[in-house]
Amino acid sequence: MFTGIIETIGIIKDLKKDSGNLDITISSVITTELKIDQSVAHNGVCLTVVELNNDEYTVTAIGETLEKTTIGDWKIGDLINLERGMRLGDRLDGHIVQGHVDQTGICKSIEEANGSWYFTFEYDSNLNNITIDKGSITVNGVSLTVVNSKENEFSVAIIPYTFEHTNFNIFKIGTTINLEFDVVGKYVTRLYSLKQ
Repeated sequence: MFTGIIETIGIIKDLKKDSGNLDITISSVITTELKIDQSVAHNGVCLTVVELNNDEYTVTAIGETLEKTTIGDWKIGDLINLERGMRLGDRLDGHIVQGHVDQTGICKSIEEANGSWYFTFEYDSNLNNITIDKGSITVNGVSLTVVNSKENEFSVAIIPYTFEHTNFNIFKIGTTINLEFDVVGKYVTRLYSLKQ
């Protein structure tokens, strides 16, 4: 479980295909605090640490993860939002995030708003995921509040701190991102569909 509060940015150092899997090596300031078998969210995708080497660590993404996330598009040098799993007893500063990306979306617009930014994202509503105004959404692992919810798009307001300390500062129109929708909303949607 995660909170969606990004700890740091990692840099992809190596990508190696292994059958249908992809081994991803990342350099990060938190590497020395990691251990083998630990879960870390990478742009919102929960992956397990399988190797440690000085300031670099390696995780493996399986085929299903590659199909449902942006990982298949990652390149050496890309900047990735990182968050370690939450500890019992810690405050939940963001919202409950599982690290299980539901689908990808595309940045449709970026609007500067007197020191902050509004980012609008579009997603495929045929996959039955929904947003609601003032509800929670995770974009590349960042816990955010939805504004201007529509059937297949939503916006989020980004404060300067979030812009500077996550990879939101490299988003452009057309950037593909990972989305994890609110877990409570997913259960409600599923229950509602079963009653139909």
